[in-house]
Amino acid sequence: MRDKIHILLADDHAVVRQGFKMILAAQPDMEIVGEAGNGREALDLAGQLQPDVIVMDVAMPELNGIEATRRVADLSPRTRVLALSMHKDSVYVREILRAGARGYLLKDSIASDLLAAVRAVARGEGYLSPGVSDAVLNDYRRHVTDPIDLLSSREREVLQMIAEGKTNKEIATVLNLSVYTIDAHRGRIMEKLNLHSATDLVRFAVRCGLVD
Repeated sequence: MRDKIHILLADDHAVVRQGFKMILAAQPDMEIVGEAGNGREALDLAGQLQPDVIVMDVAMPELNGIEATRRVADLSPRTRVLALSMHKDSVYVREILRAGARGYLLKDSIASDLLAAVRAVARGEGYLSPGVSDAVLNDYRRHVTDPIDLLSSREREVLQMIAEGKTNKEIATVLNLSVYTIDAHRGRIMEKLNLHSATDLVRFAVRCGLVD
């Protein structure tokens, strides 16, 4: 077990690297083991140095931080990436997190945020700059649809009763609808959820907590 967090800095602006280096190297639990000016250099050094954390600029020449992050896992599986960017846009955040980064830090963050981010990522935890948390949450809500949300209120009601083992006729009686209407609901539910049998419907309902 290393007594210090070994850090590789990857940013194409030397001034930015110097600023980060001064802050990080001053910490008793951190050590800068290398610096890279582009994604390709970052990968070479990651393979050689096997750092604990790479502070990786998202936008770099030759090979950008997103693509470099994607490849780090093969060269140095235990290395964790903390992405660095000026952008709050959810698309940047989403792409680099999808590529495997464990954290996302805005370049205008204060020193204490940088230190907190490096330590969190080194421990295997995630870290998001407060400034991007809202963007990520909104993006998540937009892109991750719970399949149950595809169903209307009536369809959820019918699904629950199907999962409870009621027949179309029994459901029709409870809801005061015709058997044909219930059958149509059942068909639409299966189509929307891409399910193909009554067993699939029951499993889905259990997973969603509609029935025990």
